[in-house]
Amino acid sequence: MDQYPAVENHGLIGDLQTAALVTRDGTIDWFCAPRFDSPSIFGGLLDRRAGGHFQVSPHGVDYVSKQLYLPGTAILITRFLSADGVGEVVDFMPVTDTEPTERHRIVRMIRVVRGQMRFRMDCQPRFNYGRDEHTVDFSYSGTVFRSDRATLTVCPVREGGPLMKEPDFRPTESGVCVFGTLHQGDTGGIVIDTASPHPPRVVPPREAQALFAQTRDFWRRWLSRSHYTGRWREMVERSAMTLKLMTYAPTGALIAAPTAGLPEQVGGERNWDYRYTWVRDASFSVHALLGLGFTDEARGYLGWLNERIREAQQEDLPLQIMYRVDGSRDLTEEPLAHLEGYRASAPVRIGNGAARQLQLDIYGEALNCLHLADSYGLQSSYEEWRSTVRVVDWLCEHWDQDEDGIWETRGGPQAFTYGRLMSWVAFDRAIRLAQRHGRPADTARWTRARDAAYTQVMERGFDQRRGAFVQHQRTDVLDAALLSMPAVGFLAPTDPRWQSTLRAMDEELVADSLVYRYDPEASPDGLPGSEGTFTMCTFWYVQALAQSGRLDDARLTFEKMLTYSSHLGLYSEEIAPNGEQVGNFPQAFSHLSLISTATVLDKMLDADGC
Repeated sequence: MDQYPAVENHGLIGDLQTAALVTRDGTIDWFCAPRFDSPSIFGGLLDRRAGGHFQVSPHGVDYVSKQLYLPGTAILITRFLSADGVGEVVDFMPVTDTEPTERHRIVRMIRVVRGQMRFRMDCQPRFNYGRDEHTVDFSYSGTVFRSDRATLTVCPVREGGPLMKEPDFRPTESGVCVFGTLHQGDTGGIVIDTASPHPPRVVPPREAQALFAQTRDFWRRWLSRSHYTGRWREMVERSAMTLKLMTYAPTGALIAAPTAGLPEQVGGERNWDYRYTWVRDASFSVHALLGLGFTDEARGYLGWLNERIREAQQEDLPLQIMYRVDGSRDLTEEPLAHLEGYRASAPVRIGNGAARQLQLDIYGEALNCLHLADSYGLQSSYEEWRSTVRVVDWLCEHWDQDEDGIWETRGGPQAFTYGRLMSWVAFDRAIRLAQRHGRPADTARWTRARDAAYTQVMERGFDQRRGAFVQHQRTDVLDAALLSMPAVGFLAPTDPRWQSTLRAMDEELVADSLVYRYDPEASPDGLPGSEGTFTMCTFWYVQALAQSGRLDDARLTFEKMLTYSSHLGLYSEEIAPNGEQVGNFPQAFSHLSLISTATVLDKMLDADGC
């Protein structure tokens, strides 16, 4: 890798246990195995020299590249167009089942559809984030890379004879590079296999084609379950598939993003590991997935969430804000000082120290999720309800304290308004669940806590001088998280206090329809540097505009936001001032909020006759 590609110039493929990123020039520069949160095998995204990569691209010719997904699937096609010919690399991962496995495959089919094209295939794995040494066992039937704790087998796809005409194999000290020319109608490829129980072998094209057909059919069957038929079907369906790709099938847990260390500001220090499951993010996924008709995925996450609630009450601990995909709690944060970071954005961190923060809003998101699922017929069992009761009782005793807040700032605990707002949601939804089914609970105590939280938000979270709800009780800084106030039913979108808050956000947090989550200069968050606008907040802003009667503004803002997606319809966490995507990629919260906003906006436009 000679340089770092733009974050948005990647496509995502996966098998529902891990995933890989593929650049527009055919390079896999991020792949962890056997799970999303495992050490990287290809990590060139975080260090172009030391991280490792697998590139398949034209050699010795000027070309233009294009990328698209095979419609209705997560199969990625990278096309190369030159004066001499047109070639394609088709990347996909055969879908695994729901049992955890060490073995994962990436299939890279190479074909020329016009003329001829000379390709260069350069495989340079670097195990354990480039920290482990490995050996290379090369043969013309394939290559095996071995470290102390992992293996990677690379097998050629061909029908007898050499993979390519004019073969030129060049083993290197830590990898292998292959050159060759394909002509119109020729098809070859590579199968990358982790933890393969077999020696390397030549894979017949018909076998690779069968894997392609199975993968294609899986995704199209899955997508056919979607109920969405609205105005933005292509974007909504791509977002749904992206979320599915980021779901760990054995447990149903949704990760925040498949990457680690991508900066919120290029060259800065806000570089976090997002390969874990946040209670908040995944709870929002239930709303989005149920709205589209994906009940099985919602049920899978609910099982994961209820298990975390049970563990918390058994161990007399608060819910942790994030967990590993298997539900384990250890996310010890450490820097990888040997990696230079994406475009020199250091330090690169793995693990996430914010896991130990107290963030009270997650209880509201969790209970809102359980309440919504219940309305779709996904009811909690008796044991699950008992665990939920104990967690809500815990919240009664702890909601009125300083906490770290939704944005995981490292500037110290505060009495964040959003945490109080979502504590109100937790109590409100718990009361409704108990009353809906006549379940045992101290609803009188919950009601007192709910009313106290409501009163505190209205009396201490609202700044009379500014005429707006503010981030916490010791500041007058605005917070885009509060855009959700009308959506959760805390107050009416026509309430004068909300209308004045929205106007204040228009003036201070909105820049040409894009929304900053807060002003870090006015409210120091304990971290150096700045950040871009927050994609999730922009989608929340669209909903707030629509619900406040500004439907034309909402639709225009939404359409503008769609122009910031990647060429494949993917979003990272933030948009930089120059319009490029920054932060981990793709980001679940961005795609969840796109789906929810599209469905809300569709309904309101339909009701308005637009």
